[in-house]
Amino acid sequence: MLYHLLYPLHSADGFHWLNVLRYISTRTLLGMLTALLIGLFMGPWFIRRLQRMQVGEKVRDDGPASHHVKAGTPTMGGSLVIFAIACGTLLWCDLSNRFVWVTLLVTVGYGAIGFLDDYLKLTRSKRGLPGRIKLAAQFVLAGAACAYLFASPAYDPELRFRIALPLVDFYRHPFTLGWGFWSSMVLYVGLGTIVIAGTSNAVNLTDGLDGLAIGPVIIAAGTFLILTYSAGAVVKGFNVAAYLKIPFIPGSGELAVFSGAMVGAGVGFLWYNAHPAEIFMGDVGSLSLGGALGMLAVTSKNEFTLLILGGVFVMEAVSVMMQVAYFKYTGGKRIFLMTPIHHHFEKKGWKETKVTVRFWIIAFALALIALATLKVR
Repeated sequence: MLYHLLYPLHSADGFHWLNVLRYISTRTLLGMLTALLIGLFMGPWFIRRLQRMQVGEKVRDDGPASHHVKAGTPTMGGSLVIFAIACGTLLWCDLSNRFVWVTLLVTVGYGAIGFLDDYLKLTRSKRGLPGRIKLAAQFVLAGAACAYLFASPAYDPELRFRIALPLVDFYRHPFTLGWGFWSSMVLYVGLGTIVIAGTSNAVNLTDGLDGLAIGPVIIAAGTFLILTYSAGAVVKGFNVAAYLKIPFIPGSGELAVFSGAMVGAGVGFLWYNAHPAEIFMGDVGSLSLGGALGMLAVTSKNEFTLLILGGVFVMEAVSVMMQVAYFKYTGGKRIFLMTPIHHHFEKKGWKETKVTVRFWIIAFALALIALATLKVR
C-alpha cells in the first residue's frame, strides 16, 4: 500500500528520490526490513500475550527426555510470522500482481488450518485436527490456487504447462506436461498441489527443535528471492531469465518482495525461537511457511529445484515414511531410533543445538547447489 501511495509522488518537485520504489530490489529490502522490525518489536508483547492466555506447548510423552522442560513454552508464534510477512508484502509490493495475492492467500489459508489444529490440540485433544481433514483442506486450497493460476492469463500460453528441470536448458529442451489443454491442466494442477501440500507437511515434520525449521525456511526463502527475481526481471533491457535458461514469467519478480518479507519475518522470529526457545511457531507457522515455499516453487516453475533446495525437509519427511513402512512390514522393527530424523540424532547423543546448526549448514549447502544449477544449464 505504501508503494501505491508513495511512488506516484516521484514526479513532484522534491520527491524525485521516490523513483527508487519502482525497483523491485528496493521494495524487497524494504519488505524484508518491515517484516524484521515487526517480528523483533512485537515479539515480546506477543509472547507475554500467549503466556497470559496459557497457550503452552504440550510435549510428546515418547520424545527425548530433554524436551520435557519445554512443556508450557508459548506456541502458535507462527501467527506473528504470518502477520509480519503480510505487512511487509502488502506495504511494498504491487497489489495488482496476481502471483503475490495467490501466494499470500495460500500462506494465510494454510496458517488458518494450522491455527485450528493448534487450537484443538490445546483445548480438546493432543491430536488436534484429524489428519484426513487437515490433509484434505490443504489439497483443496492448493488445488484451487493452482487451478486459478493456470487457467488465468498469468502465464504465457506457450510456457504455462511446460516443466522446468534443474540442469536443463528450458528453451532448448522443452517438455510439456500432458497433451492438450485439459489433460495438461489436470496434471499440472495435480503436480502443483502435491508440491504445495507436501512441502507444507515436510516443514511441519521438521519443526521439532528450537530454531530447526525456521533456519532452513529463511535460507530457502532467500534463495527463492533470487530465483523469482531472476524469473521476472528485465534489467535495462537485459532479460535475466533468458540468460540463465530459466522460464521468463512476467510479474513473478514481485514475489521477491514476498520472499524478502519471509526472510525478515523468519529472522525476527528466530531471535526468540533460538535455543532455549521463548516461543514455538506451532502448526500455524510450519504449515503456512511450508505452503508459502511450495507456492513460490510452483509459481516460478521451480518444483523440481525445490527437491534440492528443500532437501532438509525432504529428508525429514522421507525418514518418517521409511520408518512407518518398515515398522509395518517387519512387524515392529525400526530403521531409526526415532523419527523425524532429527530425533534420531538426539537419541544418539547429539546436543539439540548441534543437530540444529548442522541441519542449517546442510540447508545452506543445498541452497548453493540449487543456485549453481542456474549456471550449469
